[in-house]
Amino acid sequence: MSPASAPKPTLITSARKRRSLDNDERRTRYLWTMAVRVACFLSATVTPLPWNLILLVAAAVLPTIAVMLANAIDLRRPPEVEAPEPVHRPALPSAEIIDGSVVDEPR
Repeated sequence: MSPASAPKPTLITSARKRRSLDNDERRTRYLWTMAVRVACFLSATVTPLPWNLILLVAAAVLPTIAVMLANAIDLRRPPEVEAPEPVHRPALPSAEIIDGSVVDEPR
């Protein structure tokens, strides 16, 4: 089999994550984004006027971002597997039947 006709190896970078790991990561992203939102609300109460408006706008926009990140599933598709080319190998000859009998010779 020549190297050109050898099947291509599967790339680990094209493999999907298992579903439970993907769900855990999405849940973690959502919780971190909502924690930043709470921090924006709390810091808006103690900052002066121009900064607290920016923090309040950020706190209003972050839920949308959090939901978008939580719903971002792994959309990678498995790589297209090319059908291997058939390898032409010589066939074995048909079995020949030889008439006769087996004679055991004493040793």
